[in-house]
Amino acid sequence: MKMKFRTALFTAMLASTTLGGQIASADAVSDAIAYVEAISQPNPPWSGPTTGPVAQAEKIIVYVSADQRNGGALGVSEGVAEAVEAIGWTLRIMDGQGSVSGRSAALQQAIALQPDGIILGTVDANEQAQAIIQAHEAGIVIVGWHSTASTGPSDVHPIFTNITTDPLEISRAAASLAVADSNGTAGVVIFTDSAYEIAIAKSDAIAEVISACEGCSILSIEDTPLADASTRMPPLTNALLQRYGDEWTYSLTINDLPFDFMAPALISAGKPQGGFPRNISAGDGSEAAFQRIQQDFYQYATVAEPLNLHGWQAVDEMNRALAGEDHSGFVIPVHLFTPENINEDGGADLSFDPSNGYRDIYSGIWSGN
Repeated sequence: MKMKFRTALFTAMLASTTLGGQIASADAVSDAIAYVEAISQPNPPWSGPTTGPVAQAEKIIVYVSADQRNGGALGVSEGVAEAVEAIGWTLRIMDGQGSVSGRSAALQQAIALQPDGIILGTVDANEQAQAIIQAHEAGIVIVGWHSTASTGPSDVHPIFTNITTDPLEISRAAASLAVADSNGTAGVVIFTDSAYEIAIAKSDAIAEVISACEGCSILSIEDTPLADASTRMPPLTNALLQRYGDEWTYSLTINDLPFDFMAPALISAGKPQGGFPRNISAGDGSEAAFQRIQQDFYQYATVAEPLNLHGWQAVDEMNRALAGEDHSGFVIPVHLFTPENINEDGGADLSFDPSNGYRDIYSGIWSGN
């Protein structure tokens, strides 16, 4: 395990959960059960904007993806493409291909096109800080998706706004399910990637929830690059099974990607597909994740983000910036998918696509209706 972040905090958490000095809450389990029930309700109503500027004419937008193999970045790009067609703009997509050099090259190519705006698809703002400044100085508006650890405008980078479901609430939701489902006895392995600020924030928040459960334990926090998940997860899964055996009852990840590559090792170890460890993801809600949950195949839940909706929101926020207006401030509430509700709210079509009419609402704003 690479101790790249908050070592002292993690050490204290491990001590608390193993030595009986945990950050205890008498109501941790009952609170988790109530919270999980609330965020699993189907058909959440629209809580976003209903007014805003009309469509700014003839704009060119570039979507720079950190890695189009990542279901989150890919799903948002598809929503952006839909929304750009609806608003009447031109779109180019650049793929960072999962590496720092690839993301740098993609951003430089985007800047060279001299577009009106760039949408960052899970490109970490700290990693690409200089390129973001370069784009800003060239008069290009930057909108982020999962580019910083918080929603809204950045205090550090020239980013008009960053779009995400509240990452700390996503983490709370995933971790609360492990607490509730285990009745307060979860033995948890947390997977993160310290290359991303948002990943660190999410895994820290997961650890905090688990540590507040008196009978739960954090077995390990594994820092492993998402870009290398296909090669790293199989041997890492084997190593964790050998190390913890049946103590490992829940996996909590910062998105679905690690679970794409865990099943072979679990199958080889004789773990039943609907058994333990139960795999729970704190985002993003990829097609593969929905399939696994539907089939009860080595994934129990995901706190899915409405990727297509976020693509539409990114275009709406870009339109607000280009019109000289403020960001909308919209943050969609968290929504947890489990086997019980997996076919609601777009789940039958392998995505979280809320049935709240957001396409018509945004199109109405842009047309002035």
